[in-house]
Amino acid sequence: MRQSVQELAALYQGSLFAAAFNMCKNTQDAEDVVQDTFVQYYTTKKEFESEQHVRAWLMRVAVNKAKNVNRTFWRRNKVSIENYMEELAFETPEAENLFETVMQLPEKYRIVIHLYYYEDYSVSEIANILKLSESNVKTRLSRGRGMLRKTLKEEWDDDK
Repeated sequence: MRQSVQELAALYQGSLFAAAFNMCKNTQDAEDVVQDTFVQYYTTKKEFESEQHVRAWLMRVAVNKAKNVNRTFWRRNKVSIENYMEELAFETPEAENLFETVMQLPEKYRIVIHLYYYEDYSVSEIANILKLSESNVKTRLSRGRGMLRKTLKEEWDDDK
């Protein structure tokens, strides 16, 4: 199964951008990751079994490219969370607070939580995308949720 890049961009550009943005914390880097992902799809000769296989492949490539962006010396030393938060728009103050809390998680928990809750991937799909075992993904989800629960509970208790 092979689809045109235009069709795939229309379907998946938003979710690929969201995942890349979640990892890169920068609009321009996330856009570059998405573009590079579609270029790699265009240049590869791989045949895909189904649309879910294409989607998972694209997400895996985008995640790996975002990791590569984050590994560069220049990138590791330049982004501030304040600049990142100014670029986003939230529907409610609670959504902004939750997002800020998620962004403070270590990357290994943050990306798993993003893929599970925001992109609606299953544990097995996340395991394939990140090349982890399913039990590792479940552990990261559980620990990430625990960190979120603890942080949000502390903030909730402080507000009372």
